[in-house]
Amino acid sequence: MNFLSDPDGGGLNSAEDFLAEWSASRGNLRRFLENTVMPPLDEAHQQEAGEAAAANAINEAFGIELPDFDSGVASVSGSVEAAGSFKLTQPDPDIPQDTGAAAFFDVDNTLIQGSSLVVLAMGLARKRFFRLRDIAPIAWKQIKYRVTGSENISDVADGRELALEFIKGRTVEELNDICQEIVDSRVADKAYPATRELANKHLAAGQQVWLVTATPVQLAQILAQRFGFTGALGTVPEVKDGKFTGRLVGDILHGPGKKHAVAALAAMEKLDLERCTAYSDSINDIPMLTMVGTAVAINPDRDLRKEAESRGWQVNDYRSLRKAVRSFGLPALVTALFSYGAYGGWKIWGPSKK
Repeated sequence: MNFLSDPDGGGLNSAEDFLAEWSASRGNLRRFLENTVMPPLDEAHQQEAGEAAAANAINEAFGIELPDFDSGVASVSGSVEAAGSFKLTQPDPDIPQDTGAAAFFDVDNTLIQGSSLVVLAMGLARKRFFRLRDIAPIAWKQIKYRVTGSENISDVADGRELALEFIKGRTVEELNDICQEIVDSRVADKAYPATRELANKHLAAGQQVWLVTATPVQLAQILAQRFGFTGALGTVPEVKDGKFTGRLVGDILHGPGKKHAVAALAAMEKLDLERCTAYSDSINDIPMLTMVGTAVAINPDRDLRKEAESRGWQVNDYRSLRKAVRSFGLPALVTALFSYGAYGGWKIWGPSKK
């Protein structure tokens, strides 16, 4: 059969005529299918189909569900709103930018010694946001944290709830002033020089550097700006009419919350997570550490150290006391300390009586 002939026996002039006839018949078929067999979706069904497609794409790209991604977007959006701009520090124009790569740093015990949340609570107490006895539970958790080197997820959540309650009804300006003072007087000088050097190497390579922390975003962003980092994602307290409501925007940036926020940031900035690096001290940050191409354990707690060693991750420990314990052994250090005390090194007992 000659497909380039019409039903009346007359030949079609060209293949273009055939394609035109074929397109017309396919158009009729399409209209039949769309209008009768598969009628157009109404708005609700179109939204459902779109969300299903988006959820599948997000799960494929980041391994998280759509509601978690939405929470991450809320956290990033809240952080941007708190900062007043997307990036706190613009890249050096003399450095070629590696636009697909970034480094994500935890703050507490990774960038700085101890807990920034506790330092903030003490600063708020000095400004009479609350009584000192109100922060006794936080102080005890900080003691545990400094002694064990391991943070407890419930302790972090409790600390965040208290922090939100303490600033409820206060103005953003008040908190920003306190955070600036705290960073200048009590936080910046607690930074580990070696961790800052790592961050600066990423900046020198043209990569973005972000702090990702459960600490209230206002404190984290002042710290990031002080150190010249790209920006900071933190726990975002809700603001209405310039005052804090005591509620949370998005998720607390701890554990999975960090992964959700980093996924949202990566989507916005078109980052290739396989070319990104994450740094943390805590086993609770495994969700963030495992989503990037390179994970580094900084001053790791015991569980993270085991995990890092089993996965072949780099481990950097900048804590002098724990490094000494591993190098010389606890009995030797105890002996040295008592020897020091025996020769007059300790001053805690006051002057001796003669």
